[in-house]
Formats: sequence, C-alpha cells, structure tokens
Amino acid sequence: MTAKSLLAALTLIGGATLITVLAAAEQAAPLSSALVQRGEYLVEKVGMCADCHSPRNERGEFIKASYLGGAPLGFTAAVPMPAWASVAPPIAGLPSMNERQAIVFLTTGKRPDGTTARPPMPEFRFNGDDARAVTAYLRSLGKK
Repeated sequence: MTAKSLLAALTLIGGATLITVLAAAEQAAPLSSALVQRGEYLVEKVGMCADCHSPRNERGEFIKASYLGGAPLGFTAAVPMPAWASVAPPIAGLPSMNERQAIVFLTTGKRPDGTTARPPMPEFRFNGDDARAVTAYLRSLGKK
C-alpha cells in the first residue's frame, strides 16, 4: 500500500468515525432532554416539591424567580415534633449535593451525612432511573 492510498484510507476511516460520533451525539441530546422532562414531571406532578421548596407571594402564588429556591414552610405539625423543619432548603441546581449524593438521597432517603431528612420531607424511594431524571431536572434549573 502506498503512502497516498494509506492516507486516503485513514481519512475515510476518520470521516466514518466522525460521522458515527456525531450521530451518537445527536441521539444522546434527545435522551438528555427526555431525562430532564421526566425529572420535571416527577418533581412537579409526583413529588410536588414546589409546595415546600418554593416561596409564595401574598396571593399564595409561587414566586417564579425563586422557584425551588427554598422557603419557610407555610404549615406546622398537628402535634409537637422536635425534628420538624420550619424551612425547606433550596433544591434548584442541587446546591448541597453532587449528582451521586442526590441519587443516593432519592433512592434511599439518606443524606450525604447518613441522616434522613427532617419531617415533613418524605423519605423518597425512587428507582435509579427516576432519581437520575429528578437530579437532571434540578441541575438544569441552576442555583437560585
């Protein structure tokens, strides 16, 4: 094989590889978007996270600029609960956890320090795929 034909073959292989990589990237983008959309559904319709983690205005409407940015709870326990949290922390952008920690929290109910969330936060037991989707969505919001 001559140097010229070897160069042509390598160029052809390189071009085919580039096309394959670009095609894979195009397929991955919708998957990522689908993952974020699934997470949005889980956060907003299943977990209803905004109810506690988003502040409201005087009419009871969510303050869009602070959505999932943490908020004082607008309710208390019906009976005394020493561990009751009076403020829900910010979760937009996941400022207190990395991706792995968030997935562990959403699948086991354990925070990075090994404790569970204080009431009224439920100990979610999402499956791994749903926990990844919720994490992707919350990360997509950026920190508030």
